[in-house]
Amino acid sequence: MGEKFPTPTLLIVIFFILSRLISTKGYSLRDDPESIRLASSDYGHILRENPAAVLYPTSIDDISSLIKFSNNISTPFSIAARGHGHSTMGQAMAPNGVVVDMMSLKNHHPSHASGIIVNTFNLSVNNYYYYADVGGGQLWIDVLHATLEHGLAPVAWTDYLYLTVGGIAWTDYLYLTVGGTLSNADISSSAFRFGPQISNVYEMDVVTGHGDFVTCSPQNNSDLFFGVLGGLGQFGIITRARIALEPAPKRVKWVRMLYNDFSAYARDQERLISVNGRKQSNALDYLEGSLLINQGSPNNWRSSFFPQSTYSRIISLVTKHGIIYSLEVAKYYDQHTETTVDKELELLLKGLSFLPGFVFEKDVAYVEFLNRVKSGEEKLQSQGQWDVPHPWLNLFVPKSRISDFDAGVLKGIVLKRNITTAPVLLYPMNRTKWDDRMSAVVPEEEVFYTVGFLHSSGFDEWEAFEEQNKEILKFCASVGIEVKQYLPYYKTQQGWMNHFGSKWKTFQKRKALFDPKKILSPGQRIFNK
Repeated sequence: MGEKFPTPTLLIVIFFILSRLISTKGYSLRDDPESIRLASSDYGHILRENPAAVLYPTSIDDISSLIKFSNNISTPFSIAARGHGHSTMGQAMAPNGVVVDMMSLKNHHPSHASGIIVNTFNLSVNNYYYYADVGGGQLWIDVLHATLEHGLAPVAWTDYLYLTVGGIAWTDYLYLTVGGTLSNADISSSAFRFGPQISNVYEMDVVTGHGDFVTCSPQNNSDLFFGVLGGLGQFGIITRARIALEPAPKRVKWVRMLYNDFSAYARDQERLISVNGRKQSNALDYLEGSLLINQGSPNNWRSSFFPQSTYSRIISLVTKHGIIYSLEVAKYYDQHTETTVDKELELLLKGLSFLPGFVFEKDVAYVEFLNRVKSGEEKLQSQGQWDVPHPWLNLFVPKSRISDFDAGVLKGIVLKRNITTAPVLLYPMNRTKWDDRMSAVVPEEEVFYTVGFLHSSGFDEWEAFEEQNKEILKFCASVGIEVKQYLPYYKTQQGWMNHFGSKWKTFQKRKALFDPKKILSPGQRIFNK
């Protein structure tokens, strides 16, 4: 595990000079061992790079002043916004620079930008209706609680509610920050219908790489708006987002089905996501596929679904076939639709090719469903299995090659190596739900799959999973499967150029326009070595 230490000169410049120039009262710029330790690692626990200092801002002005100061010295230092630190390969780190703890803003509410303001009037303002103005450092779980007080909820969810709005984060959790998920795109199991979270944002406040405070939207400062969404923190730090809301449902019909035939599994998933109108009452609200591999509990830390009485039957299936494919769907309802939801769900599932006798159903509260991952996380934390390396690999795979991916990767690499025991997600989404003006990159085909290998390992074992990840990417390249990485990580700029493809020139131009001195988000290693 590599570790880099800050140069004394830079640390002195930042800590002693900068602390005298930021005038906002109450901010804290620290270089104590504990602050440095917390900012030098992330959820991945694979890379470790020490910043020279950590800024705990009390206002947006603190962030702006920090960036402007870096711009105005002869050798600018790098700056990275950190939310809940749920990146896996150091994307929110700033080696020898300053990490901005975005969650510090949660404790200070000098303006609406630091809190959560819910619009409760069903009136058209700039052609949209319900919305919430949310600070970049807010956790999605707090957004949920605030909006539910008004009977509303965000249209597009992350699956882990502790995520923050402004840092760098994976999108399958509610305990991430708002800015972090919007910087990455934020996919979830409702993306086939509502799109990623970046498709459900009306407006943002952003502090650019110049230190300028800019309000942007599709109509105003649109190049910054679309650049920041999925822009990996390269063009600005999100300090406020105006996100779409809708009336919140009360309960969820939650069904899981098992398959042993991949072709039938993929065909059924693609059929279900073809009913995807945002206003269609007969559409599903959630669809997620996952794999059951190896022997052990059919349940995993992401959710406990299968009754214990069925374990032996399910384990026998996995033992016989090597891989069993799980399809999980959900339909939301409230007092107005509770009499029709069962019939609608029955019609949607009619004719599917799942294994007879392997259909499982739950009826749960809406909040319990959204927060389903948290209990599993708490269990792992209590067992000391959470703060360990997470060598994740997340891919977008074109529909036309998903069968080749199943044969060559899932059966040809994963099963043969026999080291994968963590969740593996695999489900499709629709490209029409993504706006191509945004920085986020997806395959060119109308339907593509997300595949997530969510590994956990011991500190002396993660290299084996990294080797598997490399083998998967090498295989895809060798047979011409044009995958795109989600939460991408490349060591060379050529790798990034290949990743962005036709968007690379636009990405470069936006960097030159909004962060010409390449100050922001050095941990992504796009413009910083």
